[in-house]
Amino acid sequence: QGQFVESGGGLVQPGGSLRLSCAASGRTFSGYAMGWFRQAPGKEREFVAGISWRGGSINYADSVKGRFTISRDNSKNTVFLQMSNLRPEDTAVYYCNRAYGGQLSWGQGTQVTVSS
Repeated sequence: QGQFVESGGGLVQPGGSLRLSCAASGRTFSGYAMGWFRQAPGKEREFVAGISWRGGSINYADSVKGRFTISRDNSKNTVFLQMSNLRPEDTAVYYCNRAYGGQLSWGQGTQVTVSS
């Protein structure tokens, strides 16, 4: 069993929305800033969004600002990524992990495909 289990991906048309979820074990989640990352075919994995432990500090990649929203539920060891106004260039496998260093092994990710 991986430390992170991502879900919620799928096929969506341009302009559509999806909500991703990532469940983590308590020891991998508690006290840590968490983030979403993505990897498109033929490209390196890139940072998408990060949120501090208490949610007071949030950062986004420029490419998703104003379209994506990261949030977390510490009572459920879960982090979310609400994605709106999706574009074909958002197509990738999306992963969660600790946001800023100390990253653990990656989960399977969840595929997001934006296509008409």
